[in-house]
Amino acid sequence: MKSSPKKIRPAQKQEQQPGVEDKMQPKPDAIPEDRQRKLENKVAIITGGDSGIGKAVALLFAKEGANIVLSYLNEDVDAKKTMELIKQYGGEVLVIRGDISDEAHCKDIVAQTIKKFKRLDIVVNNAAVQFPQESLEKISAKQLHKTFETNIYPHFYLTKAALKHLKQGASIICTTSVTAYRGSHHLIDYASTKGAIVAFVRSLSASLAEKGIRVNGVAPGPIWTPLIPATFDAEKVAEFGSDTPLQRAGEPSEVAPSYLFLASEDSSYMTGQVLHPNGGEIINS
Repeated sequence: MKSSPKKIRPAQKQEQQPGVEDKMQPKPDAIPEDRQRKLENKVAIITGGDSGIGKAVALLFAKEGANIVLSYLNEDVDAKKTMELIKQYGGEVLVIRGDISDEAHCKDIVAQTIKKFKRLDIVVNNAAVQFPQESLEKISAKQLHKTFETNIYPHFYLTKAALKHLKQGASIICTTSVTAYRGSHHLIDYASTKGAIVAFVRSLSASLAEKGIRVNGVAPGPIWTPLIPATFDAEKVAEFGSDTPLQRAGEPSEVAPSYLFLASEDSSYMTGQVLHPNGGEIINS
């Protein structure tokens, strides 16, 4: 037999719609919380935080009071500049260089975070790679492994290492993609990893709901990041994003507020969901 639903409010009934709030016990909470900065004293790990979306998220989080652990592969110049900007917002920052496809490195990121900050509140799984191919036959086993090892495995590695340090109210945010929903004929392996991330978000959110840890995702459309000129030829880069309803690529700063919303108490009643800053493309979520 199924257990009865928990009675979390006194039994009550009103006879007329739409109802009278003043008669309700307790009354609905509609008062905005008085918070000057939404992430004051929080600690956030952000993978791929040296540039692009990760950089924009790191800077916005720092502006809202968070301390940042910036994970990156080998882009030293970008990482240093982002670190300096974070400090300008008054946030402390720990920069960690290395390959997140290595589980041991992911464990070390968490260990260094706890050693420096003594806490962890937010995990942003963001780093990714993509390698266009015109057909499935051209996707080598080597490329397939590289894409999956970079794009989805670290979500498991880093989150698993972080879980024992995350408390009620913590937030896990994963970067998926519009390609997870509509597919991509020339990014089959990439889109497949992004679809896996959606399933990861939905499954992990159900697993952690009782602990009060929220898991959500962001599915950007075409965003102007270093990954784009590193992926496509010059002609495609020049037209990148022009096929969206808004007829342009988005900026990382236009995506970062989605992460802030999901990291903060503003989204306290959201878990297992994905936000879609994608330039207006209607997708089946």
